[in-house]
Amino acid sequence: SFVFSILEQIVLTHYPGHEVDAGRIGVCIVFAGMLGSVACGIVLDKTHRFKETTLAVYIFTMIGMWIYTFTLSVGHIAVVYVTSSLLGFFMTGYLPVGFEFAAELTYPEPEGTSTGLLNAAAQVFGITFTMLYSELLNTNGDIVANVTMAVMLLVGSIVTAVIRSDLRRQAAQNPNP
Repeated sequence: SFVFSILEQIVLTHYPGHEVDAGRIGVCIVFAGMLGSVACGIVLDKTHRFKETTLAVYIFTMIGMWIYTFTLSVGHIAVVYVTSSLLGFFMTGYLPVGFEFAAELTYPEPEGTSTGLLNAAAQVFGITFTMLYSELLNTNGDIVANVTMAVMLLVGSIVTAVIRSDLRRQAAQNPNP
């Protein structure tokens, strides 16, 4: 709910009197994220390209953040709906893809262990980044806060790109490629 209060604050800064739109944009992010989770999961199931899919979704999340950052103030609330939905689609779509990639990399450890550790780390990072974002938003404005998050997504994309794609689970299940 804290994230939605930040979203509302940003939308209302650029679009005063659009309280209802701020809530609807939040709903759009959630629905687009649900679609993104399913779509990205289907892509991963069809291709079995774990690292490539993970990296692509991460990069599209970063691109979505840059687009959102620099279109927020264009003066058309419809643009905010579209860019927020795009961001939600890829940001939430990353979760199943990232969890599957982690399960591949950590095999033969149980999937529940890797998923649980990732979930805990995501919560810690989520709280930390939300607090950082809130501080940057209140002191420097939304452009600085959004650019900082986009840069963090760039760093995450680079880290993902350098991870060695050691698909242990796939190798164990398909010993003869």
